[in-house]
Amino acid sequence: MVALTGASGFVGRAVRARLAARGVPVRPLVRRAALPVEAHWNPGVRHLDPEVLAGVTAVVHLAGENLTSGPWTRARRQRLVASRVGSTTLLAETVARLSQPPAVLITASAIGIYGDRGDEILTEDSEPGSGFLADLVSDWEGAAAPAAAAGIRLVHLRFGVILGAGGGIMARLLPIFRLGLGGPLGSGKQWMSWVSLPDAVSVIDQAIDHAGFTGPLNVTAPHPVRNAEFTRELAAALRRPARFRVPAFLLELLLGDLAREAVLASAQVQPARLDALGFEFADPKLSEALPHLLGSA
Repeated sequence: MVALTGASGFVGRAVRARLAARGVPVRPLVRRAALPVEAHWNPGVRHLDPEVLAGVTAVVHLAGENLTSGPWTRARRQRLVASRVGSTTLLAETVARLSQPPAVLITASAIGIYGDRGDEILTEDSEPGSGFLADLVSDWEGAAAPAAAAGIRLVHLRFGVILGAGGGIMARLLPIFRLGLGGPLGSGKQWMSWVSLPDAVSVIDQAIDHAGFTGPLNVTAPHPVRNAEFTRELAAALRRPARFRVPAFLLELLLGDLAREAVLASAQVQPARLDALGFEFADPKLSEALPHLLGSA
């Protein structure tokens, strides 16, 4: 039995489908009224009945407010901290107190921990960067420490930009690019570390069962691209032009630190530990991945 937060989200739906396909029962943790197969929790008021985790062998924590859905106002920063750090703290402390804890706690994390690093090649051994996002991700990962202290295997999946049909960044970009209105963001020189949704789900699936998956893991394809290349490849896959460059100053005016630390930030991330574990990417190169990722979009 796998307990899953964020089961109704873009990645969560795909994880639930993958586990169901191989006969693994899933218990979604939801904040609304729970259906019989689900369990209720409310991290906002620190409510999680330990009994709902009885018999669970793994916990996969994907829930949290979207990091890039709007400017980082003071109120939004507080919500991001509460939804990411607060929820992870509640889960970690709860599983740590169980008489029969799960074997593994897998938490979603982000390559935003590295900050804006230009052309530097980044691995899991790279130091964290600076800024709100880097600090948030560091605190978010640190919030799971009680589980590790209780002897539970802890996995932090540092996701890059996840590409797939039905959600995520593609849901925002496809309508724009299909109208021929796409284009590079800022200079377009910033590195964009991405991963296909099927590969992201495969990493989660393998992390549940394999003890070698532990600590921080960069979940990014081995061939990151610059934003300008991503723009060209997406436009080519859709057979549309992409000539409308969005100036950096306009993005910064509209989005503030979100633009500087996420949209325009450069992170050339390599999945060093996944490589060492022998993980095989189904979609290592963007040009080969986009056609089938867009096939159902």
